[in-house]
Amino acid sequence: MPSIFRHALLAVLFSSASLQAAELLNVSYDVTREFYKDFNPAFVQYWKEKSGETVTINQSHGGSTKQARAIVDGLRADVITMNRSADIDILAQKGKLIPADWQARLPNNSVPSASPTVFLVRKGNPKHVKDWDDLVRPGVSAVIPNPKTSGNGKYSYLAAWGYITQKGGDATKARQFVTELFKHVPVLDTGGRGATTTFAQRDIGDVLVTFENEVYLLQKELGEDKYEIVYPSVTILAENPVALVDKVVDKKGTRKVAQAYLEFHFSPQGQALAAKHYLRPQVSEIAQPAFKKVNTFTVKQAFGSWNEVENTHFSDGGIFDQIYQK
Repeated sequence: MPSIFRHALLAVLFSSASLQAAELLNVSYDVTREFYKDFNPAFVQYWKEKSGETVTINQSHGGSTKQARAIVDGLRADVITMNRSADIDILAQKGKLIPADWQARLPNNSVPSASPTVFLVRKGNPKHVKDWDDLVRPGVSAVIPNPKTSGNGKYSYLAAWGYITQKGGDATKARQFVTELFKHVPVLDTGGRGATTTFAQRDIGDVLVTFENEVYLLQKELGEDKYEIVYPSVTILAENPVALVDKVVDKKGTRKVAQAYLEFHFSPQGQALAAKHYLRPQVSEIAQPAFKKVNTFTVKQAFGSWNEVENTHFSDGGIFDQIYQK
């Protein structure tokens, strides 16, 4: 074969290979399914127009801590999208899969959206639930996912703890309150979506304690005539960070598209999609739903850091293990 034709054939093959479909795995937490059903096709279209490349995005959902541990154990995630930074820190500390300073690589400490922890009650609010104190009244039961496996559950636990300390109560009073609260939790699902199923489909519990975006989606899906949202007087703000899994993307050759996928979360289009799914945008001023003003605190403000929280509350033998009685 003449060299000119050989070079032309190689050029065609190279061009074809460069435009082959890339494939990403996004390992995420339990209640982002609907968001990514919208977000992923939008990114696929954006990337096709920008690069000419077709990308396929696969999703894995579950309790956030459980998901992070699965990546450390070998699940080949290109990106991780969680509801708390500690579940991404695991990849650096235990898996050596990402650098310790991963949060510095994207805007706003790699947090594109956030959602406060709120209550969902049945229509008419038959148990007259207004605030955290009402969850420990006789005859009231709350559905909360397991804080050992679910970031959603961790936030609910910490929101209840912070409800006491933010009003001036000490750690002893906070511990007493949270101990009493979990006596009113009839079942601990492993993740937030499981807790939603327990409350909405199994009809267990008077109050579902979960993220704001989850309760709005449940209302939308099952009808506003069935449920009401209650905003407590003070609650925690769940921040939703995202990160590249360096060792995976470098091995698979997907770093460029995976990085673009994460950056798309911070774009005006990505932020608008977050708002559409009742996730509060954190970096863009965009037209968004009229989010209710809520008195919130963050883990950093109330507890110092997730490392301190994990060691004190959720490690094996920590406060949660001490107080929880099946």
